[in-house]
Amino acid sequence: MSEFFDDKECLDPAEREAGLLTQLDEFIGFARSRSPYYGALLAQLEGPLDSREALATLPVTRKSQLIELQQERGPLGGLNPEGGRVERLFQSPGPINEPENTGNDWWRMGRAFYAAGFRPGQLVQNCLSYHLSPGGFILDSGARACGCTVIPAGPGQTELQLEINASLRPQGYCGTPSFLKILLDRAAEKDQSLSFTHALVTGEALPGPLRQLFLEAGIQVRQAYATADIGLIAYESEPDQGLVLAEDLLVEIVRPGSGEPVADGEVGEVVVTSFNRDYPLVRFATGDLSAMMTGTSPCGRSNGRIKGWMGRADQTTKVKGMFVHPVQLERLRNRVAGMSRIRARVERHQHNDRLTLLCEPEGQPTLPESEVATLARALLKLGAEVTWVAPGSLPRDGIVIEDCRPAP
Repeated sequence: MSEFFDDKECLDPAEREAGLLTQLDEFIGFARSRSPYYGALLAQLEGPLDSREALATLPVTRKSQLIELQQERGPLGGLNPEGGRVERLFQSPGPINEPENTGNDWWRMGRAFYAAGFRPGQLVQNCLSYHLSPGGFILDSGARACGCTVIPAGPGQTELQLEINASLRPQGYCGTPSFLKILLDRAAEKDQSLSFTHALVTGEALPGPLRQLFLEAGIQVRQAYATADIGLIAYESEPDQGLVLAEDLLVEIVRPGSGEPVADGEVGEVVVTSFNRDYPLVRFATGDLSAMMTGTSPCGRSNGRIKGWMGRADQTTKVKGMFVHPVQLERLRNRVAGMSRIRARVERHQHNDRLTLLCEPEGQPTLPESEVATLARALLKLGAEVTWVAPGSLPRDGIVIEDCRPAP
């Protein structure tokens, strides 16, 4: 059996680059002619697009724009081609709507699973959510593309998860690293040995000590970097060697707040052009920070590498695998009479994310903290601790979401 998912992973880098750039001009023409959004955005475009330099002259579409675009132009903001088919429609916090068509490995996740050691015939316990967010389906499709059988377990229900693991003995886990840690800890309390030998984790950072803890438990863990808009962007094949870029994408690292590419090694925002005719994305700015690495992976895959997730270009922050947007916090503030300011603080406690909302009243608090927490869960789709603070005590520094977690 090959050590690679397919032959694309071993292409000569110059051949890969030429193949992508050869497609670019025709693909942009398709997007302009079939997508109302790109038809308007790129109406004045002239000349062939056959180089990265030409691509870099095009405007960037930012993920943060999708909320407003979708409010103005319908569920997908006019980015999807007219006459195209959408088989599933998801809604992530923001809210931001994302489409899916259910073709084989539509999210292109198979190679991430393969690099993590998943092989045909194995059982996979998928512990990412299938509810409204596409995360569960993204991982589900990638595991099946490797010939695996998926147990759609979703998150939570720890005792039931352990029963499933004991009875079905799946070889693979996919989901967040923090939930794998929860399962491992609870299994140890019950004197149960988990059946997992390998795992693909996403949605959160994987600190070195946590990776080592999993390794000591007999679980080889690799990471995948994917978004609900694009699918797989990059994946880990060797620990601490960066993330290999996914095939069939043009990835740029640009200076935050602009569309100008930065030099290799410099930290900037990840911008992706995805040749997906169901949902074309041209210079789509993810809001994530990373940096290009030099050279190729020691595993033999020839595509470029990025250093992995290095933070957010804006204040949008990922907590427990879900994005929290400043606009959501403003909506919460507006829902609570007498709340003048709000600040979200994200911390990590025993490898788990913790979200605390610091709420500043104009005078006396108007709602109990528990009721504000209930409203927050409904708006953010996440549990949070709520604390009323003294009037005037929150810093006037423009920060709405304060990420206090240690760097990965």
